[in-house]
Amino acid sequence: MIQVTRLNGTRFHLNALMIETVEETPDTLITLVNGKKYIVTESASDVIRSIQQYLRSVGLHGAAAAPYPPDDADKEGAMS
Repeated sequence: MIQVTRLNGTRFHLNALMIETVEETPDTLITLVNGKKYIVTESASDVIRSIQQYLRSVGLHGAAAAPYPPDDADKEGAMS
């Protein structure tokens, strides 16, 4: 879970694994996979940083947290 702040100043926790998109419109808009949307005071980069910290804390980092391999991952070994 990550902690974020509504525009009225109240803080709440979101399940980071349910976040589909984070965008600035110019307010930061978080959209969950179920379609629910939240506008928060944190910047998009702060929200993303919180998500990354959460994923590291539960052991989902690097390739385990990425939906796709890095662009050059399929090139490894291809040159040999």
